[in-house]
This record gives sequence, structure tokens and C-alpha cells, in this order.
Amino acid sequence: MIRLLSRRVLAAAVLLLVITAITSLLTVLVPDPTHNLLGTTATAEQILAKQRELGLDRPVLERYLEWLGGAVRGDLGVSWFTGLPVAETILARLPITVSLAVIATLVSAVLGTAFGMAAAVRRGWLDRALQVVAALGFAVPGMWVALLLIIVFAVQLRWLPATGYVAFADSPADWARSLVLPVVAIASGSVAAVAAQARNAVAAVLGQDYLRTLRSRGLPAWRLLLRHVLRNAAPAALTVVSLQFIGLLGGAIIVEQIFAVNGLGSLAAASSNRSDIPMVLGVVVVGVLIVLTVNLIVDLLVSWLDPKVRTR
Repeated sequence: MIRLLSRRVLAAAVLLLVITAITSLLTVLVPDPTHNLLGTTATAEQILAKQRELGLDRPVLERYLEWLGGAVRGDLGVSWFTGLPVAETILARLPITVSLAVIATLVSAVLGTAFGMAAAVRRGWLDRALQVVAALGFAVPGMWVALLLIIVFAVQLRWLPATGYVAFADSPADWARSLVLPVVAIASGSVAAVAAQARNAVAAVLGQDYLRTLRSRGLPAWRLLLRHVLRNAAPAALTVVSLQFIGLLGGAIIVEQIFAVNGLGSLAAASSNRSDIPMVLGVVVVGVLIVLTVNLIVDLLVSWLDPKVRTR
């Protein structure tokens, strides 16, 4: 387990370095932010002075190495537009996006696994219904689902708020209500993907010879499913869950815009539009760290469920 953990951490560090380097190199393609900072009335001398102040007159590799040196010490720089530390701004938005992504992932994992197991065990109409729902989940865009949820549950029924986010510390009940629609919109497609994978994995395990032996010993069906079938089918389902988590973070950018939730997604979109390079790099670092952390946790869970993974 220690060897697996050390390999994963080393690979994560290399991947983080590569992604931030590529992102920094791509910043040469973004529009010059000095015009947005100074306005249309700025003179050429003022624009040149601002570019020197921001370091835009230096080679991109030199700027990246300087930023990397600060990032290693925990300093992600200062926003060019707000003047606030990047780390401070991201930490203020981070709980919102993490709440959305983690809860949506848990919903996808629990519901997807339950539906997949039921379809694999019952077969018949339930299995066919799952295949239809899975196809719809893949085909229907999350943006359309989000708009439909707002129209039905917020505008017509008035059960849930259409926009906004309430911090958990302010009101746990309102926090939960503000997350229901965004979580459902993000998780709708992921539930179908996890269910389809869980169904295939469970069906493969049900056909194994050792299960027939366990049934012959008179073990209850629920014990077979929960202790033997689910454990052996879990690695495949967990792999899909980790992949879906990456998609959920990407979908959060659109969903946060629709529901007016000020998380990392909306921060990334706004920073990209106005070429706030320090903020973009900070969001990339935090996003990659979140994904790598989730993948590491999934790898450890899979290695615990399947000891053969530790030797790979």
C-alpha cells in the first residue's frame, strides 16, 4: 500500500507540473489584459508601463518559473483585477464547488450502484428500462436539465430556490435546499453512467462459479449481494465514479452560471474572460489537486478491495 501511495503521489506531482506549465504557455494566446485594466482612454505609455508592472514584457517561461517558485511556497500571486490574493479568493469559493461536486458524486455512486445492481439481479423490464434511461442520461445535456428543473421546481411549484447559495454555517436547511437543483442537474448524467457500469460489473460477478458454491451453502441472498457481489464489482464502478467526478467539475462551470452560484466554475469563467492569468493558474492548480486527490482515494479503495492492484 505504501509503495502504491508513493507512486501515485509522484505521478500526481509530475502531472500537476506539466498541466500548470502547459496552461502558462497557453496564456500567450489570451488577449492583453492591460486594455481592460486601464480602459480605452489609456495612452501607449500607460499600457507599456502596465505591461512591465505585470511582467508581460518578459518571456513566458521566466514568468512561469517565478510563479512556480511562489506556488511551491503557497503563494499563488495576486489577482490583476481585484488586487486580492489568489489563494484567498479561491478558498472563499472552494467550499461551494466542493459541496456541489462531492454531493453529486455521492448521489451518482449510491443511486447508480443501486440501480445497476437491481437491473443485473432482476433483469427483464428493469434491465431494459435502465438501458433506456442510461442512453437518455448520456444524450441530454446538463444545461437543459438545469433549466427544466428551475422551471418546474422553482418557478411553477416554488419548492426550491432557483438561484443563489446559502453557506452551511448560516443555515444548514437552506444550504441543503440551495444545493438540491444544482446537484440533480450535475448528477443526472453521471447516475446513468455509473448504473450502466455497475450493471455490467455485477452481471459478470453473478456468473462466477464461486457464487454457485456460496448459494449451495445456503447463504442469504442479501449477504451474497452485499458482501461478495458488491465487493467484487465495486472496483469497476469506482473507476467510473472517479472519471465522472472530473466531468462533474467541468459541468459545474455551466451549472454555476445557470444557478448563479459563485463557485470555482464561475470564477474560472470570469477570470478567463478578462485574462486574469494569476487567477486562472490558481484555479487550474486547485482543480487539478482536487481531481488528483479524488483519484488517489479511489485508487486506494480499489487496491483495498482488489489486492492484485497493489502489485501492478
